[in-house]
Amino acid sequence: MNDLAPLLTPEGRALLDEVRDTDPAHELAVATRLRRDHPAELVSAALGQARLRQRAVAKFGAEDAGRMFFTPNGVEQSTRASVAAYRARRFRELGVTSVADLCCGIGGDAIALARAGIRVLAVDRDPLTAAAARANADALGLAELIEVREADVTEVDTAGCDAVFVDPARRGGRGRIFDPEAYSPPLSWAVAAARTAPRAAALKVAPGIPHEAVPADAEAEWISDGGDVKEAVLWFGAGREAPSGAVRATLLPGPRTLLSRGLPDPAVRPPGRYLYEPDGAVVRAHLVAEVAQELGGGLLDATIAYVTADEHRPTPYATAYEITDRLPFNAKRLKALLRERRVGTLTVKKRGSAVEPEELRRKVLPKPHGTGSVTVFLTRVAGAPTMLLGHPVR
Repeated sequence: MNDLAPLLTPEGRALLDEVRDTDPAHELAVATRLRRDHPAELVSAALGQARLRQRAVAKFGAEDAGRMFFTPNGVEQSTRASVAAYRARRFRELGVTSVADLCCGIGGDAIALARAGIRVLAVDRDPLTAAAARANADALGLAELIEVREADVTEVDTAGCDAVFVDPARRGGRGRIFDPEAYSPPLSWAVAAARTAPRAAALKVAPGIPHEAVPADAEAEWISDGGDVKEAVLWFGAGREAPSGAVRATLLPGPRTLLSRGLPDPAVRPPGRYLYEPDGAVVRAHLVAEVAQELGGGLLDATIAYVTADEHRPTPYATAYEITDRLPFNAKRLKALLRERRVGTLTVKKRGSAVEPEELRRKVLPKPHGTGSVTVFLTRVAGAPTMLLGHPVR
């Protein structure tokens, strides 16, 4: 069913409530029973929507996901609610009262903006996606603040809004798109639209965007949530607290933000007692030097984002491990050491190593030897393949 309208009827809504908690293993039996009293197409649509809602809980939470309407692409590509809420707060702090949300998808960002008290013009050219965004604004009681328009974003007049948010499509028929000019719409169009915004603008881009592709008049922000890098955002507008060309890493929950200070690359030094694994947003933002300075540390290798130091300094921007052993890479030696120490749980992390963690884990710990736990880092120390063993600092 390519139309949400039947699900928005009283019969459709009642059916959605009935199939809300359907176990996928029992779906066929439930469908067979419901088709005795309801059109087969409506039953299939309701069960499909129930599956999408279950998938969406991770991004939107159970309460909102249980009321919202989704498309398969909408679940996959929509912004996580915590990230959208953080961005909405940034817009509000910049004094923004209205935003043109271009390429709005199923409305995740529009919902967060409206909940921050910001009026939203949400635009998407796909009819089903726009219908989902409109249904979501209504389902969450935000229809007075969100106007959904089905249109090509390149043809929409945003003059009535004091800010612009653009979330270009970064997936095509062959999967992810890495060239910013192959986004839909292209990054160059989005940048031009951002520069016309009276107060502020934000462009959502892939976290892997090359730093050289960031316009000189933009502030680039990399965002992680719970340690996972979610997106990068290019901010425009004179109201920003950071100057043009600034780079920041923001960690959620928090938020905690690390700003670039233009530091040179950290020095390479021998391993100390502690190893620090910087958050992914810090690494993507090229702010490892800022973290290393904060920790009084250096790098194990000039090309690898592991920081080492002699003392423990708590920081939200990196996870600390106490190192107990430093060994040249040797799987047999590692296997013998794990057996000797009666290790039952092995965590393998790597940077700068071609070894696959899962393959190594199967080889060196085919079965638990006891209840101990160890983290092994496969990396390079001054260019030499090395294993560092340790455990997280609690």
